[in-house]
Amino acid sequence: MDKNKVRINICGADYIISTEDDPEYVTELGKEIDEKMRTLLNSNQRLSVTQAAVLCSLEFLDEFKKSDTTAEHLRSQIQDYLEDAARARTDSEITKREAERLGKELASLRAKGNK
Repeated sequence: MDKNKVRINICGADYIISTEDDPEYVTELGKEIDEKMRTLLNSNQRLSVTQAAVLCSLEFLDEFKKSDTTAEHLRSQIQDYLEDAARARTDSEITKREAERLGKELASLRAKGNK
């Protein structure tokens, strides 16, 4: 896959990113980081750009880890639901076979009773 070169600007500094991702996606990431860092810098005048970058990184990493944990929990729930569905399908097949067997037995008893 071809590499794209994408220019982003974060807090006045230009960065050229070489990526296989969609350039618009990378541009949006840069805008989001720039916005987050500017918000941090505006809310606390004593923060340096480096400190804002570290705080921004911590916040994004926290969101990622929480999302990853949530996704893993959802995967686990889906697996449980699939196992429940498989058990229900098996139980349904067993019940269906038993109903067929009982139907045949009933038909046989009725046939004997009519003789």
